[in-house]
Amino acid sequence: MKKIEAIIRKTKFDEVNEALHDAGIEFYSFWDVRGVGQAREGRVYRGIVYDTSTIERIKLSIIVRDKNVEKTVNAILESSRTGEIGDGKIFIIPIEESYRIRTGETGDESLYIKGKEE
Repeated sequence: MKKIEAIIRKTKFDEVNEALHDAGIEFYSFWDVRGVGQAREGRVYRGIVYDTSTIERIKLSIIVRDKNVEKTVNAILESSRTGEIGDGKIFIIPIEESYRIRTGETGDESLYIKGKEE
C-alpha cells in the first residue's frame, strides 16, 4: 500500500477530482493549504500590490494498493498540469498497515468494498 500526497492548484481541483474518479479512485481526503514557492513577485490589482510569496493550493491524501499507484499518479499528472511554475508536487509514501474500523479488515482488504474490487 502507498500513500500518495499531491499538492495542486486550486483551479485544477475539479479536473483532478474527475480524473481520479475515472481512474477508479473514489475515496480520498483533501485540504486547503498555503505554501511558499519559488515565485517571488507581487501582483498589482487596482493599484494595490498583493504579496504572492504564499500560494493557496489543495493537498490531496490518497491511500491506494500498490497496483493502483501508477494510474493514480498519471490521473493527477495529466489533469493538473498547466506547464507553468507552480503546478505542484506528488509524493509517494509507503504504508505499513491499514485497518477498517467498522469491520476490522486489515491490509488491502480495508481499502475497497467487496464486490467492487479494482
